[in-house]
Order: sequence, then structure tokens, then C-alpha cells
Amino acid sequence: MSLTQYYTATTLDGFIADPDNSLDWLFTRKREEDGPLNYGEFIAGVGALAMGSTTYEWILDHEFNRKDPSEWKWPYEIPCWVFTHRQLPVVPDSGVEFTSADVTAVHADMVAAAGDRNVWIVGGGDLAGQFADAGLLDEVLVSIAPVTLGAGASLLPRRIELRLNDLGQNGDFVSARFSVVGPPA
Repeated sequence: MSLTQYYTATTLDGFIADPDNSLDWLFTRKREEDGPLNYGEFIAGVGALAMGSTTYEWILDHEFNRKDPSEWKWPYEIPCWVFTHRQLPVVPDSGVEFTSADVTAVHADMVAAAGDRNVWIVGGGDLAGQFADAGLLDEVLVSIAPVTLGAGASLLPRRIELRLNDLGQNGDFVSARFSVVGPPA
């Protein structure tokens, strides 16, 4: 059975990016490639992606900012849906589908595309929250960095009830896997 998972990193004070959408704080931390909640093991179980427009634009800015658009190569070889209400640049042959539909209208297509693998809500926090609001988010997998930002993009900008299933340390990060219990009582 396919799970819908929000896999991300956050600061100790609950931000996934600073006010300028920078992730510089993330890339200065040590991680073990084979440690708890490692990316390689996680992505091997993913069959479809969902992301918001800010996440998509961050990927474009950091993967392609110095290349001619004809040289762009999308970093994922699995189906991806980008939730947006704006026109965004298209990466040729990426398999990215842009949608302004509600997450409930698209979720079944993502699960079908994932097959026996999982759906990854790449970001941001509000998009993951929309899946949670619709009762479609199964897990939150989060690596917590030993840094605070004071402001920025929130990990999950709403109340969601979770249950801790697994806890570990990966380099500088606390790694935690939570099941979504449901909306607040």
C-alpha cells in the first residue's frame, strides 16, 4: 500500500527555509549517507512527487541557474505534480505536470502513478498541510537541524496531531518519523 509522506528537514524552531527561501543552513550540517532517514533509502521507495511552486522554483534556481534551458535535466525520473496558480518555466522532458486543482482531486492520480511505492510531498509546509487537512497525509519524516532561524517558511503552518514512531540521530540531525493521527480534536 502506498503512503503519502512529507519528508523534509527543519530547523529547531520549525522553519524549512529562511525568509529569502534559502536553505544555506541545511547544507552546512553533517549527515551520514546510510544513517536514519537517509535520502537514498527514502527516494528508492518513492514513485510520485508533489511540490508547490516555491519548491519547484528553488529547484530551477539551484539546478539550472547557470545553464541554457536546452541543457536542463530534471533531477527526478518519476512523475511529479507541481501545485501552482502561476505560469512557470517548463523543464523539457521532465514529466512534470502543473496543476491548480485541489490536492484531493489529484491525489488518486499520484497514488496510481506511484504504484506500489510512496508519494512524496516534497514541500512546502502549506502543501503538506493541505494533504493533511484532506486526510491524505500518512507520515511526516523530518530531520531536525541544530540551528534556529527566527522566521521563514514554516514546517507545517497548521495544527496536525502526530504520533512518534521512530527516533534517531543522523550526523548533526535528529531524525524522526511520525504517523499522522488526524486533525486536531
